[in-house]
Amino acid sequence: MEEFIKNALNFLPQLALAVVVLVLGWWLIARVAKMVAVAMSKQDLDISLRSFLTSLVRVTLQVVLVLSVASMIGIQTTSFVAILGAASLAVGLALQGSLANFAGGVLILIFRPFKVGDMIVAQGKAGEVKEIQIFCTILKTPEGKTIIIPNGPLSNGIIVNESQEQTLLLEFKFELDANTDIQQVRNALMPVLQAESGVLPSPAPSVGVAHTKVSSLEVIVKCFTAPAQNADVGASLNEQLRNALRKNGFIAPEVHTFVHNVA
Repeated sequence: MEEFIKNALNFLPQLALAVVVLVLGWWLIARVAKMVAVAMSKQDLDISLRSFLTSLVRVTLQVVLVLSVASMIGIQTTSFVAILGAASLAVGLALQGSLANFAGGVLILIFRPFKVGDMIVAQGKAGEVKEIQIFCTILKTPEGKTIIIPNGPLSNGIIVNESQEQTLLLEFKFELDANTDIQQVRNALMPVLQAESGVLPSPAPSVGVAHTKVSSLEVIVKCFTAPAQNADVGASLNEQLRNALRKNGFIAPEVHTFVHNVA
């Protein structure tokens, strides 16, 4: 009993110091996590990414603190570290696809190649970005379909952001007779472009010749729209421009078939 009391008295200062370190460290970790959250909010990071990274920092520091306190009171932590490392390796191998998607989601939320509401083309799919989650990005197509793209391939592939510059080009091509006067075509089509409310005044719309052939010429019509209006304006103008050409007597080149009788 005397030996036990002696050892206990010798151990009390070490235990008291460990408790103080644990309490003080826990308080400091809470302060650090709060500072990290404030710093990320100033960087305008996505709220889901902010909460996840803040929790990750807090839990990591708490695990380090507990292992340090256990070492202070004489508990051997080498075996715990080895078990934790082996478990992390096994989980990493089992979830390597999900971890790649998570890493891709973090990169997308940090570097922001696109944001919610943008029209993008990626992985062979096109649509409006509805959600950017940690593991996947959700698009909605003009047809009303929902497309879920994993963030791993998305962050490593080519992304076309049609909303980045706030303007999107529309092109229409018409093949007309080779004798057509291009200035008359321009006079017929420009009023249609100028009257369409969805066509932006700058850059200005234009009508010109794309290619010339022996029996025909290809007229190209260019104008710019807001990305969200591109599909509707394109459908409207396609009909109006064709009607204007027909109304003003511009015709497509005649197709001739020659048959040679070889005796």
